[in-house]
Amino acid sequence: ARLAELHEQKRQADLQRRLDVTIPGRQHKLGGLHLLTQVRLELEGIFAELGFHVATGPQVETDFHNFEALAMPKDHPARDMQDTFYLRSEPGRDPLVLRTHTSPVQIRTMLAQKPPVRIISPGKVYRKDDDPTHSPMFQQIEGLCVDEGITMADLKGTLLYFVQRFFGPGIGLRLRPSFFPFTEPSAEMDVSCFICNSKGCNVCKHTGWVEILGCGMVHPNVLTNCGIDAEKYTGFAWGMGVERTTMMQYGITDIRVLSENDVRFLDQFKNVV
Repeated sequence: ARLAELHEQKRQADLQRRLDVTIPGRQHKLGGLHLLTQVRLELEGIFAELGFHVATGPQVETDFHNFEALAMPKDHPARDMQDTFYLRSEPGRDPLVLRTHTSPVQIRTMLAQKPPVRIISPGKVYRKDDDPTHSPMFQQIEGLCVDEGITMADLKGTLLYFVQRFFGPGIGLRLRPSFFPFTEPSAEMDVSCFICNSKGCNVCKHTGWVEILGCGMVHPNVLTNCGIDAEKYTGFAWGMGVERTTMMQYGITDIRVLSENDVRFLDQFKNVV
């Protein structure tokens, strides 16, 4: 009898409960692609228009793929530029490292596939760096084209197409001599400052130019290391940081905000691409 009484009390309470059907419902916030993902997909799409396809590889690499095949033997000073995370370094065994660039993907592709080769290799890379403009883990996207008769003009034409598709028409570029052990000749590429229209500002340090990537013709030794006839084939390669490109495009001054997952920051860039 008591259970029946309690049940009836609950039923009456439910009947007396009022529901205001005019109250707006709870809004569920929709997510979106991270800004870095949006930019990476945009870059992949631009180079796909030129016939490049995406190639991937492991983030834990052997010393051979990460350094030696790229013309950087164990005593090469360029290794000091990489600030490498070593995972295994035992006598008689090829050391394992967290890859310092996505160039090992190019090596693996050339070892597995004979020319013509036309790939881009986006992915995470690791270096011992941590400040407002550097991160210990960041994303790179590199490109490689190997075929008969490839010249520096092909490299410049490819990169000019990219900067005008990504930053907008009318953007110019210039190539400055530089050094990379895996390319010869090597160059740093600058684009005309899209913030001030090359008039001079803090972004371009009042030069009218902004550095964006490194590039060059694939060193014959790298082709030889991959079993490709360097007398018959030539190629070009380039590489840039996705974070750096994103920061330039959207005026972001601290790389760390891209990985802090602050929704207030990320909401500003929903579906910007």
